[in-house]
Amino acid sequence: MRLNKYLSKCGVTSRRKADILIEEGRISINGEPVKEVGVTIDEDKDIVTFDGKKVAPEQKRYLILNKPKLFITSLSDIEDGKPTIKQFLSGIDVRVYPVGRLDYDSEGLLLLTNDGELANRIHHPSYEVKKLYFVVLSGKVPKAFDMELLEGKKLEDGFVKPDSVKILGKSEYNCTLNISFHEGKKHLVKRYLAAFDLKVLKLKRLIIGNIALGKLEKGKWRDLTKNELDGIKKLTGL
Repeated sequence: MRLNKYLSKCGVTSRRKADILIEEGRISINGEPVKEVGVTIDEDKDIVTFDGKKVAPEQKRYLILNKPKLFITSLSDIEDGKPTIKQFLSGIDVRVYPVGRLDYDSEGLLLLTNDGELANRIHHPSYEVKKLYFVVLSGKVPKAFDMELLEGKKLEDGFVKPDSVKILGKSEYNCTLNISFHEGKKHLVKRYLAAFDLKVLKLKRLIIGNIALGKLEKGKWRDLTKNELDGIKKLTGL
């Protein structure tokens, strides 16, 4: 098995980031540091360490959290003292990592897992796993605004086009809509709508692929059901 795949299997990180750890010399096989990407191992015989600590495959865990707004998507302590999602994840016997992020002032569905391969596929645009958001915008929007949004827009990091747009309601003062993207660019929804001179007042993620937030309470988490896990694996070709 390739070393980067093994590290992903152990829940250390994704394959792509594992290659970086290897190049940095932070991974050793049987006590010998490795810096060559593409090395293979015998997972039944070889001992792999990361920063001197042995790594081994963990029991895979898949769960969702309803992230409240004004919390940072991080499992580490933040220097400026802002609260993080870490406080909501008590009772989990293995370490899980967020798949993508939600902004500090955004809320909703957050998927967490120690399955690095699945996480990478959900986040990578080539697998086209759609994420659906509920958005409240400030200001009046023109007629056929949904069609205008669907045409796409060139941002500073490339052309972006939503997978779907549905206007839920609009008035002189605001507009509510659902919008989905399969790309995972940073602050994508806000940046895309800002390109139309619109300000986001509320942003809530509702769905990732086949997994819906449903009625899960804010600050609560639950494990994925078997049907949900089978479905997201099928969507990503696993």
